[in-house]
Amino acid sequence: MRITYYPNWLLFARTPSDRSDSSRVIAYIIICLSSFYFSLCNDIINHRDILLILFLNDHVCYYIMNVYSDSSHMALKYLKDTKVNIDNILVITGNFNIRNSLWDTSFPHHSSISNDLIIIADSFNLALLIPTNPCPTRYSDTVREVNSVINLIFLQYGSSELDQHLIHPDSHLSSDHTPLTITIPITNEIVSTSKLSIPQNSEQEITFVEEVILIFKNLNMSNIINKDNLENTVNQLKVLIKQVWTKNAKRSRITKHSKQWWTEECG
Repeated sequence: MRITYYPNWLLFARTPSDRSDSSRVIAYIIICLSSFYFSLCNDIINHRDILLILFLNDHVCYYIMNVYSDSSHMALKYLKDTKVNIDNILVITGNFNIRNSLWDTSFPHHSSISNDLIIIADSFNLALLIPTNPCPTRYSDTVREVNSVINLIFLQYGSSELDQHLIHPDSHLSSDHTPLTITIPITNEIVSTSKLSIPQNSEQEITFVEEVILIFKNLNMSNIINKDNLENTVNQLKVLIKQVWTKNAKRSRITKHSKQWWTEECG
């Protein structure tokens, strides 16, 4: 498969072991979303017809799976036979090459491979999503071959935010497959433009260390007799150290070379 690179998009494609193992599915992530730390999870699923992509939103890991199921349905057989313990898969989508009356009203039959697809989706707590504008997703260029619905999206059960997707039949251009779109809401995040810091080897650093040592020396641990007392003491220690840090630190502008010292993990 020939891969095209675009300067404003991040390309995700599995590295093949040889020519016969070349990837048949790829993904593009627009570069302005790179702060969500998208990454390819070949350590979890390693198959030429499946891409599992991870991203972070509000410090939580989520996954998106892109699948191409050929005429032999090798990808579905792999997912059926492989035990994968993954939480928080938001979406499974792709070209499944399955016609079925469940998602294509023009097709009156039910295929057994459809059962496997539904079972696989259910194992990830996902359900088939019916588009808001039902129409074919593949347009045939062969005479007497009818258009069909073989591109599908599966979403988390009971999601009030991920509850609809659109098919765009006027946008398939030279492709015989139409684009499918879905909107995934993300958490608003306040990005700091400044930070508190203490210069290394400065008088402020010496004072900060001395005052922290004094806090530990004066810390009353005689009343730590249970879990609640321990949590209260730790919280008190956190507050005192943060006060000393704030007193000795100075505010500076964040640049691409900046490193944050005090984070939520410190607390």
